[in-house]
Amino acid sequence: MPREAEPSANEKAFLLKALQDEQIRLDGREFDQYRPLELTFGDEYGVANVSLGKTKILAKASAEVTVPFADRPLDGIFTIATELSPMAAPHFEVNRPTETEVLLSRLLEKTVRRSGALDTESLCLVAGQKCWSVRVDVHVLSHDGNLTDAACFAVVAALRHFRKPDTSMENGVLTVYTPAEREPVPLGWLHSPFCVTWSFFGDEGETALLDADWIEEQVRVASVTISLNRHGEICQVAKLGGVPVEAVALLQCTSVALTKVKEFSTYLDGKLAEDAKRRDKGGFLAELRAENDRVVG
Repeated sequence: MPREAEPSANEKAFLLKALQDEQIRLDGREFDQYRPLELTFGDEYGVANVSLGKTKILAKASAEVTVPFADRPLDGIFTIATELSPMAAPHFEVNRPTETEVLLSRLLEKTVRRSGALDTESLCLVAGQKCWSVRVDVHVLSHDGNLTDAACFAVVAALRHFRKPDTSMENGVLTVYTPAEREPVPLGWLHSPFCVTWSFFGDEGETALLDADWIEEQVRVASVTISLNRHGEICQVAKLGGVPVEAVALLQCTSVALTKVKEFSTYLDGKLAEDAKRRDKGGFLAELRAENDRVVG
């Protein structure tokens, strides 16, 4: 397996000196500042492109009718699949999950699926027989640090943007309608959790940075990922090894994380409203109005 490239000793020393002695980051950001976040939606429902600086993520949601699990007959199925290919970074290999990919999958699973963000009961069609299986595929296009926050934002955006086909049940027969027959319907969404990752530097982790880029991730001594929604409800806190972090510092990080999550939520709501307006202007509703105009004429 190819090894991940590492910054040189001079680069590490220069970065640490800038952070601890000069109190500045190499890219000029504040310690609690994110890189520019950009979100665009595809022509299909459920496709989200997210850019966090040079880190780029593509998330695509899809749904199909399947059989529910035997122990959860009244729930639908929801899964998240991640893919880190050599296109994102040379040390990633196809079909050979690295530690980074495994940790990313687990964090997304805990943040989005286990927190109950998606109402899986609304995915049930026929109890114990048929349900919707919703799947989100996360593709990392470019890796320049902080995959977790970018991927989580992309997953939430794709799910909130996604529309599944409408269905009806008559005399025990399930009918799935095409978009031309009935307007697709959104998923049952309960809350929007986002990840905020802090990185710690110094011998005792006394310096905390938000949204570390790739070179900062190579030098940090610990990291903490806090998942929460805009209401301040914490979904999970993940600290995977490294030096200990003081409780007071963790509380301060959580307070700042709540502010950032509120900004994420507002930004996503605005982008969804823009996309809905764009689609309504020349989309399915416009076609119906044009058809009605022809009938009246």
